Amino acid sequence: MQRKRGRPRNVETHKSILSASYDLLLENGFGAVTVEKIAERAGVSKATIYKWWPNKAAVVIDGFLAAAADRLPIPDTGTAFQDILIHATNVTLFMISREGKIIAELIGEGQFDAGLAEAYQTRYIHPRRLEARQLLERGVQSGELRGDLDIELSIDLIYGPIFYRLLVTGGLLDDVYIHKLVDSAFQGIRTE
Repeated sequence: MQRKRGRPRNVETHKSILSASYDLLLENGFGAVTVEKIAERAGVSKATIYKWWPNKAAVVIDGFLAAAADRLPIPDTGTAFQDILIHATNVTLFMISREGKIIAELIGEGQFDAGLAEAYQTRYIHPRRLEARQLLERGVQSGELRGDLDIELSIDLIYGPIFYRLLVTGGLLDDVYIHKLVDSAFQGIRTE
């Protein structure tokens, strides 16, 4: 019986490349990962990798996000406060985990690598902002949040301090801090 060619084999190859890039990232850090090492670990050619990704940063970010996707579900509790609290807590818990610390490394490396900066912004930061936007928009639609809410500014207000502590001060990021942060933000954006 002849083996069928096409999609199933490509999906398997795709997954093995993502898995290899993620494993190498965890083992060695972004700077030590190369397309050659990913290809070797996945058992594919560099050309196969470049067929699906434009550069190392893109495949590494995709490998990272494929491994992390299940850890950041979008909540729907019925209240914007609880949804944002859960979302901000999940993002924070992920960011301080072993895997999440890679984002901090990628952000640092991205200061010197424009391709990497673009990759983590488009594949990690922007999707998280979109999730937060959707949660806040639901709060505006339900009347829980002000109708004139500046959603982009509100996202910065809530999530900016998390990244500031993570990347600049090294301050404690725990449930108590996140609850105080979200509660303080909601005092200004909640309908009176």
